[in-house]
Amino acid sequence: MPENTPTDAVIVAAARTPIGTAYKGALRHTTAMELAHLIVDEARKRSGLPPEQIDDIILAESNYGGGDLARHAAITAGMTQVPGQAVNRHCAGSLTAIGNAAAAVISGAERVVIAGGVQSSSTAPEQRFRTPGSLDEYTERWMSPSHPDTADAPNMDMSITVGWNTAVESGITREEMDIWALRSHQRALAAIDSGLFADEIVPVSALGPDGSRVAFTTDEHPRRGSTAEKLASLKVLHPEIDGFSVTAGNSSGINDAAAAVVVARREIAESEGLEILGTVRSWAASAVEPARTGLAVLEVIPKVLERAGITVADVARWEINEAFASVPIAACTKLGIDEDLVNTSGSGCSLGHPVAASGARMIVTMIHELRRRGGGYGVAAMCAGGGQAGAVVIDVPITQ
Repeated sequence: MPENTPTDAVIVAAARTPIGTAYKGALRHTTAMELAHLIVDEARKRSGLPPEQIDDIILAESNYGGGDLARHAAITAGMTQVPGQAVNRHCAGSLTAIGNAAAAVISGAERVVIAGGVQSSSTAPEQRFRTPGSLDEYTERWMSPSHPDTADAPNMDMSITVGWNTAVESGITREEMDIWALRSHQRALAAIDSGLFADEIVPVSALGPDGSRVAFTTDEHPRRGSTAEKLASLKVLHPEIDGFSVTAGNSSGINDAAAAVVVARREIAESEGLEILGTVRSWAASAVEPARTGLAVLEVIPKVLERAGITVADVARWEINEAFASVPIAACTKLGIDEDLVNTSGSGCSLGHPVAASGARMIVTMIHELRRRGGGYGVAAMCAGGGQAGAVVIDVPITQ
């Protein structure tokens, strides 16, 4: 087991916004820049550090048309002396941002870095197209392709590339995916109703239907009326494909949110008297063929565990993103992970999947959950566009 050292990268603050349902939810008029400003400012304040002690900001962004939200947030949060770095590893972007922050801190290049991710699907740019041979134009949401388009791995249809291909290769049935999705909703709603997310969430002053500002404080994507019967009645997304089993019910949502942590060198945290929420023990990325994207987590989890010097049996809590329910089911089945320890407060199928923010959201939730349960190791892992995956191991101090 790894031991603490003065050069460790430790997390001294962790926060997220509530997750909104894209296009029709509470954050549909809130831009990525506003979300970035809010979460960077809140994370810094929760750390107790003054602005002048922040060395850098690293934020993931995906399908937003490019830019540098981190630098934009630094300026609007009054930290004009702090540079900003944009990271894009699609779904795993904010896990990569946290890993990059840890690397910078451990190496001594930086002392304190804010890292996370921001997703505003609702306000993402649109592309304008013209039909060949016609003057008619149409628009669609901006989405940068993660890999070359092929029949077995369409780059604009993850229900096939990730959800279906994972289910087929792993022998996962629709019933298994629906059961997982239903439990995800039940767990998310139980966490919301019992107030488990209260400490990790920073409210957003969102623009309401009448133009007034309203406080958005609660994840809105989980469906309270979800039942096994309703999930079973949903139409599959591709009825033309024989046996296709992926539905909107056992897939993640399209969402808006932001999440961030403050990563500091242990000796700095201790000298400043900061509360250490957890230590970043390892991080990793991996890749497989695009058609096997959902199975990339099977490569990255053993890799990140080995780097941390631990095994599956040492992990107290897992966050394995439910881009599609087939992904965590495959990971549990193939790697011997106890599903009762996975996504204990819901995940993509219920809370939603704000792409660039999901990894940091998982880390924030996992840290708070482990602190409530007396500490231990937590692993956050997820597949990402183009056959990629990312993972991070967090060691939360034992308190019991």
